[in-house]
Amino acid sequence: MKNILCLIFGAFIVLVGCQSEPRKTIPETPLIAVPVKKVVTKKVMADAATILSKKEVPILCYHNIKDFSTSASGNIKVYTVKPPAFAEQMKALADAGYETILPEQLYDYLVYDGPLPAKPIMITFDDTREEQFSIGAAEMRKYGFKGVFFIMTVSINRPGYMSKEQIKSLSDNGHLVGAHTWDHHMVTKYTGDDWNTQLVKPKAKLEDIIGKPVKDFAYPFGLWNTAAIPEIKKSNYKMAYILSTKRDSIDPLYTIRRIIVSGTWSTEGMMKAINSSFNKTE
Repeated sequence: MKNILCLIFGAFIVLVGCQSEPRKTIPETPLIAVPVKKVVTKKVMADAATILSKKEVPILCYHNIKDFSTSASGNIKVYTVKPPAFAEQMKALADAGYETILPEQLYDYLVYDGPLPAKPIMITFDDTREEQFSIGAAEMRKYGFKGVFFIMTVSINRPGYMSKEQIKSLSDNGHLVGAHTWDHHMVTKYTGDDWNTQLVKPKAKLEDIIGKPVKDFAYPFGLWNTAAIPEIKKSNYKMAYILSTKRDSIDPLYTIRRIIVSGTWSTEGMMKAINSSFNKTE
């Protein structure tokens, strides 16, 4: 009996000793973050055939916005839209659901299949006329429209033309400023230093005025030839704009079509011209 009691007592001592031994902690292994390699998909530029196959965005071209008499010459009537007619046209575009786009969005659509509004349109102005600022931009502002103003730099600050401050104001307020040569000489006539005078210097001057890159160029009279395109590319323009003639099959980005809005058109006629001019295939 005494031996049994000794065994029980010994077992009890061993049990208490085991329970009082401090628990060993196993150090945690720190997790090592494995960097995830980001895969950047390189955008593939569309070729000329793909660009030409896309539905064209309507692009309007305005020159003068002022009154003219019934006896005015044919050229004045074609290149001049009366202020009330311009106001009516902007309202008609807004009522029809058109939304203005700028060249960068057009480029992304043509080259990378970027998105466009349901009814895109581009509104452009040539030749630096002051009323394009005081009437054109003011009227477009009513509808949240933004335009593209192609500036002929020889005329800046001259009477009847835009000042440097007005050009910068257009840019600062979301419009785009493009180049329209120094003095409006035909691109098809350029030789020698003409390329520098008419393409490079105007671009640099406009960039100095607005503090932004100038990437778009409009041909005077809409006239172009294949010899001009390499020079325009070399001058770091991304796109160039003609009028309503056939686009180049090799460089369609440098022959973007526009239509002149004639002062002889009614607003209804302008809307019909948009559909007939830009809903056709090459």
